[in-house]
Amino acid sequence: MAPTTQTSTTSTKPIIIFVIGGPGSGKGTICERIKTKYGFTHLSTGDLLRDEVASGSSLGKELNTVMQSGKLVSNQQVLTLLKSAIEKNLSKSKGFLIDGYPREINQAIEFEKQISPCTMVFYFHCSDQVMIERLINRGKTSGRVDDNEETIRKRLQVFHENSDPILEYLKTKLAKIDSNKPVDTVFVAVENVLSKLI
Repeated sequence: MAPTTQTSTTSTKPIIIFVIGGPGSGKGTICERIKTKYGFTHLSTGDLLRDEVASGSSLGKELNTVMQSGKLVSNQQVLTLLKSAIEKNLSKSKGFLIDGYPREINQAIEFEKQISPCTMVFYFHCSDQVMIERLINRGKTSGRVDDNEETIRKRLQVFHENSDPILEYLKTKLAKIDSNKPVDTVFVAVENVLSKLI
C-alpha cells in the first residue's frame, strides 16, 4: 500500500472500528464487552459531547450553546473531539470503537481524511420489531421518555435513511453481525471477527 500524504495521528495506524446499529440493537452492550476483554477504547460521540460541555472549556461552552438551540453540532467539532480522544488514548489502547459516528457519508470521508482510515465496520443488524420490543422493555425500567413506540419508529426510520448509504460506501470493510440473537451469541460472532484482526 502506497504511503498517504494525509496527516496521521501516528506512524502506525491504530485499529479503528466504526460501530453502526440501530437503537436497541445491543451495540452499546457489545462495545462494553469488547472494551473489557480486548482493551479497546469505546468512544461514543454523544458521551464526548456531553463530557466536553461538562468540562466548561471554551469549546464546551460553544457546543452547549449549539446544543441548547436544538441545532446539530458541526462535523468539524465532532472530529476535533474524536481526534483528541484518540490521540489521548493511543499509547494505552489496543484499538478504538467509534460509536454513533459516522452518521452520513461525508463524515466517514472526513474522518478517514483527517484522522485515520477505519479498519473495519461492525454493523449490528437487527429487525425493527426486535429493536422496538427491546426499547419498550428498557423504557419500562429506564424511564427514558424517548423509549415509546411512536418515537422509536421515527428514530429507526432516521437510522435506516442515514446508515444505508454509509454501509454501502464502507461495504468492503463491513462485518455484518446478526444482533437479533442473545447477547452472548452476538459476542461470540464479534470475537470470531476480531480474532482475524488482532
